[in-house]
Amino acid sequence: MTQPDNFGFGEEAGLLKDSARKFFADNFTTDKLHRMVASDHNPERMSACVWDRDLWQQMVELGWTSLAIPESAGGLGMPLVAVAGLVEELGRAAFPCPLLGSLNATYVLSACDSGGEAALTEIAEGMTATLAITNAQGSWDLADTDVQSTKGQLNGMAYFVQDARKADRLLVSARTEKGLSLYWVATDAAGVTIAPDAIVDLTRDQAHVRFENVQAQAVSDNGVAALSQAMPAIWTLLAADITGAAEWQLQATVEYAGTRQQFEHPLGFFQAVKHPLVDVMILIDQCKSLVYNAACAFDMQPPRAAEFAHMAKASASECAAFASSRSVQYHGGIGFTWECFIHLYFKRQKHSQLLWGDAAWHRAQLANILIGTAA
Repeated sequence: MTQPDNFGFGEEAGLLKDSARKFFADNFTTDKLHRMVASDHNPERMSACVWDRDLWQQMVELGWTSLAIPESAGGLGMPLVAVAGLVEELGRAAFPCPLLGSLNATYVLSACDSGGEAALTEIAEGMTATLAITNAQGSWDLADTDVQSTKGQLNGMAYFVQDARKADRLLVSARTEKGLSLYWVATDAAGVTIAPDAIVDLTRDQAHVRFENVQAQAVSDNGVAALSQAMPAIWTLLAADITGAAEWQLQATVEYAGTRQQFEHPLGFFQAVKHPLVDVMILIDQCKSLVYNAACAFDMQPPRAAEFAHMAKASASECAAFASSRSVQYHGGIGFTWECFIHLYFKRQKHSQLLWGDAAWHRAQLANILIGTAA
């Protein structure tokens, strides 16, 4: 099936994206974000998990956590292209919350057939979730895990778990005698210990999780297949988050360059400033096109979903780095200060740039797909 000219981004998806932008504009301004996550500038501070639970509950009531859940499990069953539009607005607002982790878990559970239905219903009813599938080396190979499962009990460690302290449930990959299986675990279950990591991103939290004889609910005995089916959606949504954040960085920098005077002219008057900002705009447009192309492929061309998702995340990682560097540099001396909002997005983008693979890693995977096809 060929993709439609609008990537399948119809009126319903447009309304969802517009309503999300208005929701954040009305309820979560950037100065509120700064007050929430950057009140303590002490570099020796403990890792915090700060988020607006009341605002999160409003998002749940709006049905955002149920967007990708099939209707059979109590969700809305919307296409990835619509979900990507929402996540783009989430990135623009940099709202600290477990939405991305819950959506990621949703796509994996949806690939687990009947085994994931009960867990999907829990998410549809308001439970938050995140993935615990990465080993100590930070390998993005889906078969790599440091957790073992013996007679339904989990032992070991999962690393780089995103927003673990905001999650009610963990979707864990564990090694069994037959291969890799997936398990659904409550974060407050006996034997689960969440140890926060110190990360630069103030809008997220990260942790490593220890499992000691933890009783777990199996959702799939073919974890690699389920994860492989879901990962294109996960890469695409993170690329959408990066795109939204980059748009905020560009807008904030253009506004500053238009008002800050230097040599009796606004900064934006000088070619050394305005030309690189145009380059940022071009990178964002490229990234956005690749994001919706990948989302549409996931919805309509599953055999090419991984290929296009690798392209989207590679482009997004490079966009994150370039937009961040230009936004800080063109804010001048104030851009390096704690009081300036720019550093919040710079740090979020740096985290997103490397999460689930940087540009080089994704291009290597893309090369494996294309060269293998050509051979």
